[in-house]
Amino acid sequence: MNLPININDLLTARTVEWERLEFKEGWNPEAVLHTMCAFANDFHNLGGGYIVIGVGEKNGKVVIPPAGLRVNQIDKIQKEIIELGHRIQPYYHPIVVPAIYKKKHIIVLWCVGGQTRPYKAPISLLKINERFAYYVRKASKTIIAKAQDEKELFSLAATVPFDDRINHTAVLQDLDLGLIRSYLQQVKSDLFEESIKMDFVQICRNMNIVDGPDECVRPKNVGLMFFNQHPYKFFPQTQIDIVFFPEGLGADSFSEKIFNGPLHKTLEEALTYIQSQVIVEKIIKHDDRPEADRFFNYSYIAIKESLCNTIYHRSYEIREPVEVRILPECITIGSFPGPDLSISDKDIKTFRLSSRRYRNRRVGEFLKELDLTEGRGTGIPKILNEIRKNGSPQPVFYTDNDRTFFTVEFPVHPLFLKKGYRGSVFKSSVQSGAQSGAQSGAQSGAQSEQILIALSASPLSMLDIIKTLKLKSKTGSLKRTISELLSANYIKYTIPEKPNSRLQKYRLTEKGKNRLSK
Repeated sequence: MNLPININDLLTARTVEWERLEFKEGWNPEAVLHTMCAFANDFHNLGGGYIVIGVGEKNGKVVIPPAGLRVNQIDKIQKEIIELGHRIQPYYHPIVVPAIYKKKHIIVLWCVGGQTRPYKAPISLLKINERFAYYVRKASKTIIAKAQDEKELFSLAATVPFDDRINHTAVLQDLDLGLIRSYLQQVKSDLFEESIKMDFVQICRNMNIVDGPDECVRPKNVGLMFFNQHPYKFFPQTQIDIVFFPEGLGADSFSEKIFNGPLHKTLEEALTYIQSQVIVEKIIKHDDRPEADRFFNYSYIAIKESLCNTIYHRSYEIREPVEVRILPECITIGSFPGPDLSISDKDIKTFRLSSRRYRNRRVGEFLKELDLTEGRGTGIPKILNEIRKNGSPQPVFYTDNDRTFFTVEFPVHPLFLKKGYRGSVFKSSVQSGAQSGAQSGAQSGAQSEQILIALSASPLSMLDIIKTLKLKSKTGSLKRTISELLSANYIKYTIPEKPNSRLQKYRLTEKGKNRLSK
């Protein structure tokens, strides 16, 4: 049996963060038991972790070449691991993979996040011990959960992230072997060669993209997202829409390009399209020196990082696409919902969007192995650094108090601004710092203009607005637009003391009237 990732990449923490790795130079069953339990609890929804037996660690670095294990230890340790799984309550068993690395025998335990957490394990393996404890990972250490952590762990009971759940509407045949093998080849997994002679169910189990008994094996959602040709059949609106507004949002004309299909393919194709069709370079030559200055209208690396993180952190239960808007003065990337409520407005303003718990533990795992995201909280710093290198204005973040949506705006480099262009200014209540003089991009789109015009006649309820815009229902895009208009004080409630009243309507403010008259 082989792992669905490259072992060298694993041991050098290239595709897996250090907090998800535990190295044991020798066989220590009690320590392994506690770490298995901690990874099974997956306290931060990171996707569990890996225990590597036979490889030591010193000062945060793997000792190469590894000490390795004796050949006659391998079978004995594997049997003991099965016994350890029965000591955990409820029973838990990791995927055990013996391997050879640098001519040394090692064992890798892939401890995926459990489906029936919380898990507890004996504090000691001595027969006289009857005390159990809940174990969790904090940074790169396994510890007994404190009272508050234990309380939070119980709140996660039976709550498995959406991407790691079994999809009972799908069947095994919905998974595409060609896509699976293509992925394994791309990440240079040893499982690629072995998969030629393996049973299809076993390949899927090795990749942890199916679950259930052998007589009724079902795909997990993450398997359908990556390894089905048409995942939007299971997850409507799982796509990336790139929409061009060449004359700005107030104009009648626009064009769009829709990307859908396997999640990683969709992301790669959208990024290729942006790089070839949107990113433009400007070269400025100087008489006093041979070197020319080179600027891009947008930093491609910053756009790529933002779009990859959006695919990682969006909700796949909400039927709304990821939308990329290309305007004369900015690019915006929007998705649903917004950041976790644990991230404050101040954190957003100061670019500190570090969540304590990830929404999609498995999606992130696959994207990291494809080098499309890092998952170490480095996304925002990387975006800011690349923007700074290009001389572009800082990005602007938009969300609302309930975090129902999140949009990041990248202002165009000042050298590429159209002279005389005047964009409308719709801002949410949460924005980042200064924009270095660049014009703000419109966020609400043509929909904002339509709502303002409709309200100029009389106050309207949400149902009235839906009918006026000829929508079938209250979409996520409409909720975001309404929120932005309220935050910008272009509209306000007719019953402000009861925002959720069934009699609630919206009316135009003086600021909104002035906006329409311009």
